[in-house]
Amino acid sequence: MNAKVSVADMQRLIAGELSLLSRIGYTALLLIALGFAGAIGSLWLTEPWLPLRTHVAFATMVAIALSWVAYSLWVLTRRQVLFAGHRIIAGRMAVAFCTIFVIGSLVTGIWGGGGRAAYGAAAFGVPMLAIAIGVLVSARRRFRDLMERRRALEAA
Repeated sequence: MNAKVSVADMQRLIAGELSLLSRIGYTALLLIALGFAGAIGSLWLTEPWLPLRTHVAFATMVAIALSWVAYSLWVLTRRQVLFAGHRIIAGRMAVAFCTIFVIGSLVTGIWGGGGRAAYGAAAFGVPMLAIAIGVLVSARRRFRDLMERRRALEAA
């Protein structure tokens, strides 16, 4: 760790904006999530005779997509470097949504008559959940490292 960081360097880092690559990524997330919410929402509205479990699944998918829309809008409107806090939020969202997917698939398999397809979906969701947990652990570790570095710089 390099403790010889000037005040000007730190001020430039803090005042910096999201990089172009980050802005493109969050814009892509915004557009994809918005498109997904629109597609699922319109399908949901035009198929009123579907079973209750399908309505619940569509409502859940639209809510998840709109959550990602809100998250990407939050990041894009701040336009500042968010260090690691935004990654923790995204990691928590990913863990929550993957958990909902796995539990929903298992519930559908056990009580909803989903059979093999529901269990297959749950089996697909478990590695997604593991990856989401890994992303969250990594984000927390990065945040902790940044906070330790901050304390070291303040003590210097």
